[in-house]
Amino acid sequence: MAEREAGPRPGGRSARVQASVHRAARDLLARMDRAAVTIPLIAAEAGVTPSTIYRRWGELNELLADVAVERLRPDMVPVETGSGRGDLLAWAEQYAEEMSSGIGREMIRDVLAAEGETGPRRCCSYARQQIAVIAERAAARGEAFPDIDTVLDRVIAPILFRILFDEALATERVGGLVENAFTAA
Repeated sequence: MAEREAGPRPGGRSARVQASVHRAARDLLARMDRAAVTIPLIAAEAGVTPSTIYRRWGELNELLADVAVERLRPDMVPVETGSGRGDLLAWAEQYAEEMSSGIGREMIRDVLAAEGETGPRRCCSYARQQIAVIAERAAARGEAFPDIDTVLDRVIAPILFRILFDEALATERVGGLVENAFTAA
């Protein structure tokens, strides 16, 4: 299957349709068992035809992945604690908590269930952006800070691996990952 476009085409109607379909999908997933949610149900809830959804997303997995990616987009800048290490620790603890929640796990599964790499890459870009904000603040204070790939490899990757294949890491373990990233720097 060909890759779908990353976001809505510019214009009011497309953005309104996407928002309506996303909202309908989120509402149905909150009210119903996931296995019972279908494109025709989402279309009816959103006030669009199923063909509109099929044209834009192709299949249910793609739509659910798109909804999940949008929900995973950060809605605020990382908290500022006064140090790069503190900022990264606060951000990583929040990230681990949100991603290990029931909703977080469902969103991760939805993103991974879709075809292609667009959803996972967008999620990774969100993490990169957040880490870059923390790194820029640390640099402005003259602090040493690990590069973004080191943080992804030594902090984010272990958090996600444990969420997907084991039990979520305890907060103190997340702190150890952050220390490990600074040791590597």
